[in-house]
Amino acid sequence: MTGQNLEQQLGPTSPGGGNTPPPPRQPPAPMAVYKRELRREIKRRALEPEINFLNITAMLDMMTIILVFLLKSMSAQTASLPQSADLTIPKSILTTEASQQGVAVLISKSWIIVDDKQVVPVPGDPTHGVEGKYKRGGPNDLYITELASRLQSWRDRDKQVRASTGKDATGSEAIIIADKDTPYRLLVEVLFTLGQTEFNKFHLMVLQGSKR
Repeated sequence: MTGQNLEQQLGPTSPGGGNTPPPPRQPPAPMAVYKRELRREIKRRALEPEINFLNITAMLDMMTIILVFLLKSMSAQTASLPQSADLTIPKSILTTEASQQGVAVLISKSWIIVDDKQVVPVPGDPTHGVEGKYKRGGPNDLYITELASRLQSWRDRDKQVRASTGKDATGSEAIIIADKDTPYRLLVEVLFTLGQTEFNKFHLMVLQGSKR
């Protein structure tokens, strides 16, 4: 055996000529530490999830809420009480609260107005109602066609609002603001047309008068 082979077997010698002792062996890591490091490494290497699609569910919910709010604001208009020479509202001693829901139908001395838009003119002598050309079947008919068309448009919107808010959608309400000199015939024609367009509840607007 040569000197070189003997040195390989004994290991490197110390500067003083003795053999260098091998480094102490590290004790094995506990299994819990190994698993913790493994999870940390897996987490570090994990790729960030990519959002490769557009989630429109939240957007649809928001649009639905906005639509319901707009329809509700359109239907729940506060009934205004216009005062002019063309419209004098009768007075009453009743003290009940005025209804705030429903379409406002004004019957002045010159026009029938729905939602602040003039729909049908009132003749100079309204004893027999509006003129026959504005009715479905002539002068003796009670159905006012142009008024019905306007009311039906309002009714369709109100039906959607009621369905979306859980209310009874089978009928709508109307607030009638009529001049104190409105003939009975003209009032009946308006009420009949309201009934034909699925309005089943009416409120007659009056001013609160003094008690005697």
